[in-house]
Amino acid sequence: MSPNISLQRKFVSPEIIFGAGCRHSVGTCAANFGARKVLVVSDPGVVKAGWVADVQASLDRQNIEHCLFTGVSPNPRCEEVMLGAELYRSEGCNVIVAVGGGSPMDCAKGIGIVAAHGRHIYEFEGVDTLRVPSPPLILIPTTAGTSADVSQFVIISNQEERMKFSIVSKAAVPDVSLIDPETTLSMDPFLSACTGIDALVHAIEAFVSTGHGPLTDPHALEAMRLINGNLAQMIANPADIALREQIMLGSMQAGLAFSNAILGAVHAMSHSLGGYLDLPHGVCNAVLVEHVVAFNYDASPDRYRKVAETLGIDSRGLNHRQVRERLVQHLIDLKQQIGFRETLSLHGVNLSDIPFLSQHAMDDPCILTNPRSSTQRDVEVVYAEAL
Repeated sequence: MSPNISLQRKFVSPEIIFGAGCRHSVGTCAANFGARKVLVVSDPGVVKAGWVADVQASLDRQNIEHCLFTGVSPNPRCEEVMLGAELYRSEGCNVIVAVGGGSPMDCAKGIGIVAAHGRHIYEFEGVDTLRVPSPPLILIPTTAGTSADVSQFVIISNQEERMKFSIVSKAAVPDVSLIDPETTLSMDPFLSACTGIDALVHAIEAFVSTGHGPLTDPHALEAMRLINGNLAQMIANPADIALREQIMLGSMQAGLAFSNAILGAVHAMSHSLGGYLDLPHGVCNAVLVEHVVAFNYDASPDRYRKVAETLGIDSRGLNHRQVRERLVQHLIDLKQQIGFRETLSLHGVNLSDIPFLSQHAMDDPCILTNPRSSTQRDVEVVYAEAL
């Protein structure tokens, strides 16, 4: 085959409705699926913010019955998925709506998987393990970063084993994503920073992933441009809906990129770290990102140079080592600008924890598409640098 011809690539996406106020159309969307009774999945913070009431009012306008499941932790757990699936079954639901950040959305995906297959959620760890379509799934994100609403990933926490596991399947792509920038107005600055960094890492990792291609690259590059150009301003001006729209759009673009190109070592290591310490996913990414970029750079220098240029770094006349140094420093500066000064040791990680963390990171599907082939020893060294 000619080296100029692209490899075959697939691209999956939900139906996406983007724009202020689109959450109010959830009732119409549910009605289009023949909803008899809807399970609404959320968490107490989102209920308190008022977004669940908007969803319930929209369902009421369509005379659609619904029941509410809000027993979702910040890192959704196996037992929460199973409880939600039991409520879905016992209440006779046939459509699922989730409103919230990555945790309620991943929990809702897991509930759909269990409801369809009738087995425990941990049996579906891995890639392409789903054999039966899930019930209709409508997701309404209230954070700008996780992109669970457009992706084929489901991340669930197994607290007994102190680990997270990934389910990656086209069958986990939601049917409809209602992306409404107004819902992000309830995010505090820390959550805005966490989810914004998560989205930026999604875009960078998708662009340098071994699974990248012409269908994902434009989304990844546009996501980097939008998030890098607006995140600090948005956190400084939290009431500016125009800035929130730009970050929400960037998050969506990053989600479409990584869902189809997959990710890399930052996420493999972050999933392991988040499962072990029950930390916010964005914090884990923020602690690791510049260390993984430095580790990976020489495996894909031209792609990382393009990343640097997209983030506004003038690389003219610079060699690869100089571009790498500037890119790493830019990521550190951006993190500090939005309030991140985290290290692993600040969160209680010790050298003795690193072999366990590294072993689980090597089992994560995201490590397979990292641009630099990695051994467990490599991963241990990167974790140690992030202490």
